[in-house]
Amino acid sequence: MSRGIMTPIYAQIALDIAVRISKGALKENTKVHGRSVMSSEYGVSPETIRRSMKLLEDVGVVENRPNSGTIILSAQKAREYVEKLGEQNDVRIHQKKLMELLAQQIDISRQIADISDSIVRINQKFTTASPFNSYEVKVQPTSTLLGKTVGEVMFWQNTSATIIAIRRRDSIILSPGPYAAFQIDDTIVFVGDVKCAETVWAFVNGR
Repeated sequence: MSRGIMTPIYAQIALDIAVRISKGALKENTKVHGRSVMSSEYGVSPETIRRSMKLLEDVGVVENRPNSGTIILSAQKAREYVEKLGEQNDVRIHQKKLMELLAQQIDISRQIADISDSIVRINQKFTTASPFNSYEVKVQPTSTLLGKTVGEVMFWQNTSATIIAIRRRDSIILSPGPYAAFQIDDTIVFVGDVKCAETVWAFVNGR
């Protein structure tokens, strides 16, 4: 689980003050309330307010003048500061979302690997335990099955054999369903008794 990026409280207060300045609630060339008043307003310590003001002073929004307190210098600088923080927050949101998606991808990849391992184990177990022999037949270019699906040709009904896989070039389709269509040079892997092997060959390629 990804953890959110927490903004320090003094930075949150600085942003809030900058927003108030940018909207005109606090005017340029006016004095900001003292630390004790603002600490009471925000429910924080005077030191936290000092750090907030120092942050705004560093970006030219306010100025701390001896014997005069903190003076608001620029509403434009305040707007720029708010916009910059907004862009940074957008980046943080995208970063967090990216981390969540990467975590989901890792989890999905793990699930795919687990399912693949299960399929291999099940097929190995089936091959070992099955009372039937497995056979193979290659689909020739002249086969009447080309382009037709397993269900359409009623493969099992016509041959008494069960297709357990179709090898197609560099891939293998395990346990193909009734909608799998036959293609040239497919190798059909099936199980059944000895008698059905010849029946399947004749059914697939004819004689």
